[in-house]
Amino acid sequence: MLPLKIVFYTCLALLIYVYAGYPLLVWLLSRLRDRRVQPMPDAAAAEPSVTVLIAAYNEADCIEQTVRNKLELNYPADKLEIIVVSDESDDGTDDIVAGVADERVTLIRQQPRAGKTAGLNLGLPRARGEIVVFSDANSLYHPDALRHLIAPLADPAVGYVTGRMVYKAPDGSATGEGCSAYMRYENALRRWETGNGSIVGVDGGIDAVRRELYQPMRADQLPDFVLPLAVRRQGYRVVFAERALLYEEALAAADDEFRMRVRVGLRAWHALKDMAALFDPLRYGLFAWQLFSHKVLRYLGPLFQIGLLASNLILAPFAGSWGAWLALQFLFYLAAAAGHFLPGRSLPRLITLCYYLCLINAASAIAFVQFLQGRKQVVWNPRT
Repeated sequence: MLPLKIVFYTCLALLIYVYAGYPLLVWLLSRLRDRRVQPMPDAAAAEPSVTVLIAAYNEADCIEQTVRNKLELNYPADKLEIIVVSDESDDGTDDIVAGVADERVTLIRQQPRAGKTAGLNLGLPRARGEIVVFSDANSLYHPDALRHLIAPLADPAVGYVTGRMVYKAPDGSATGEGCSAYMRYENALRRWETGNGSIVGVDGGIDAVRRELYQPMRADQLPDFVLPLAVRRQGYRVVFAERALLYEEALAAADDEFRMRVRVGLRAWHALKDMAALFDPLRYGLFAWQLFSHKVLRYLGPLFQIGLLASNLILAPFAGSWGAWLALQFLFYLAAAAGHFLPGRSLPRLITLCYYLCLINAASAIAFVQFLQGRKQVVWNPRT
């Protein structure tokens, strides 16, 4: 029984640490360290030139709204340009972008299709801005988002900034509601990690980097993960700009969300492998601990869940509190099942959270298996 007890308590402790212990420690350290961004004295007047770079594949339904949203941002028109890289779109995306009557908009066609990362590599040399901002093809910014996003870059120690994604779930689905709640949790973590120096995860749809810090990436690498880690490896901070708001609709269909999470998880594992040097605490200090806790242990969460349940099932017949622990786990998975099968609008938030946590952890488990098999993914269809 002792080995099973060790497995049970180890898995339980790791799950508590990943979802509650680590956030608590980061919050406490942020209060002690308080490494707030230090803008230059004239930061309020600073208006560097900006290039908004958008990689798009078959985004005819939303690309015009996204481009016009960027053109209408509260920023000097003569210091803003938009580059759209169409990844061999065949649904009219190119014609829509070309039809936007504004000289600040440039269309680049990537042919043959090579994926988002290759598209960013292709568009970056054409960027004239001192700051490059990455937007998804369906990302809508608050009018003042750009100003808030680039403001931290007035601090010479900051090299990369990510904004705050606000997910909308108008259909009230459990997937959408769970995603929205999960992002609020993630944004709180980013706020506290910024207080410690650097964050370890970004949104990808509202990010800014100093152009000279951009490093071309392989087509199979996840730019939302690899690029900020590359900036941190160059000695610069990666920070969270909470007032830089991006609005997107959460994926309502569980299948779409699941596939997206598998794709992101798979590419994240490869990114962690590529950036393994950042796990050296002698060189990167607290950031190495943050990266291991927030990403590695988080992506291993489903293994801890499996270990907890399997060991508890074997231990349940024995005397003690094992039956109570098993009952708690069954209630958790019952709540997750309710979130999957019942209408989202009628469900308490706790149920949608249980459901969404199980969904993303199941996706993480699949991604980890695919990573061990050596699989990679370069291209995909929008919103899936």
